[in-house]
Amino acid sequence: MPELKERFYDFLTEEDEPRACKAIPEDACTDVPKNFTLNIANGTLTKFAEKIISPNLTLAWIMDFFGASSTMIGALVPIKDAGSLLPQLAVSGKIRSFSIRKYFWAVSALVQAFAWLAAAGHILFGNEETIPVVLLILLTVFSLASGVASVAYKDVIGKTIPKNTRGQMLSYRSTFGGILSLIAGVVLVFFIQEEADKSIYGFLFLFAAALWFIAALLFFMIKEEKGATDGGRNPLQEVKAGIKLITDEKNFRNFLFTRALLMAVPLLQPFYVLVAKDIGNPDWSLLGYLIIVNGLANVLSSPFWGKMADQSATRLMRISSFIAIGGGAFALLFYFAADWNLGFFAFLPVFFINGIAYSGARLSRKTYLVDYAPEDDRPTYVSVANTFIGLFTLVAAGFGIIAQVFGLPAQIIFFMSLLALAIVLSFRLKSV
Repeated sequence: MPELKERFYDFLTEEDEPRACKAIPEDACTDVPKNFTLNIANGTLTKFAEKIISPNLTLAWIMDFFGASSTMIGALVPIKDAGSLLPQLAVSGKIRSFSIRKYFWAVSALVQAFAWLAAAGHILFGNEETIPVVLLILLTVFSLASGVASVAYKDVIGKTIPKNTRGQMLSYRSTFGGILSLIAGVVLVFFIQEEADKSIYGFLFLFAAALWFIAALLFFMIKEEKGATDGGRNPLQEVKAGIKLITDEKNFRNFLFTRALLMAVPLLQPFYVLVAKDIGNPDWSLLGYLIIVNGLANVLSSPFWGKMADQSATRLMRISSFIAIGGGAFALLFYFAADWNLGFFAFLPVFFINGIAYSGARLSRKTYLVDYAPEDDRPTYVSVANTFIGLFTLVAAGFGIIAQVFGLPAQIIFFMSLLALAIVLSFRLKSV
């Protein structure tokens, strides 16, 4: 079994030379193939689970099925983002006081599993009238657990995966999870929705809960060396330390603004959907093509982006931004060439381009943060970054006013401008 893990690791990383364990404890070097394999298996399951129950897709459909108001459905994504990002600064100091931090992720995953298990139970056996409210409450619990897990996860990566293979590891998690997610998306769109009833939705939550439970066990098996516990702080002290970090460290501050501007890539997606609807008024079945195209973009690009992220995360930020800007320019052509009647299917490449850009942007900022943050203070860096983005997400929720007042082309141009600024700021980031 150990030999199989070694071969799997060498095959995926294409590592022919003796292993170089950069930026991790020397004692952890022999455990790298095992940890690498467990990380990929863990990520494959969680990515699959996230597709099965995603706030902006399946969960919205389920809420609508049980009669939730548009206000409640509109609250799904803000609850997910704010719940998972904003509290992180408050828990990072506590996490740092523990020498082994994988347990925070594993326990958080168990909480997420039990949240969806409770959702399945209520859908199958509870009062249908209260299902939307219960799902919102459980989503809040799920998101808070996700926030704790995120802080611990990046720190565990920094202690167990060598610096020159972290991007590849993250990309393979995304690729393998994307393959399963692609299958799940096709099944959900073309088979399940047409015959949906509460037993099917209950099973979806039950299946997602099982995936989170297995993922927790896999992460628990990761071999993590003890880390520094000096400087543990309470939440108030951690907030003060975070403010001081942003104020004093110029490069980290530049990273936060660059990462915030890169959010323009996923923020473009809903407006592309609106453009697609304006073009051809696609019915429900055509939505499946959007899921397939996005899944293919993720699966095909992630391995390539992973290797590039290990070489230069800042260069990947710039390339991803350029690609997203190109996608925006392509989308604008459908307004300037409206008389051509190109149709819905001609617009699909926009989603593919944006999917490739988002995959690169996500891998670049994750890899850069893990590589740049000091080992002893990594949880604080991660939590500050995520809290900052959580606040930015709340602000970005109001960006849609641009489309309402000036139209969709103005909205797309606005996000393209943010990405151009991200390219400029990325040149100010230190190489790591």
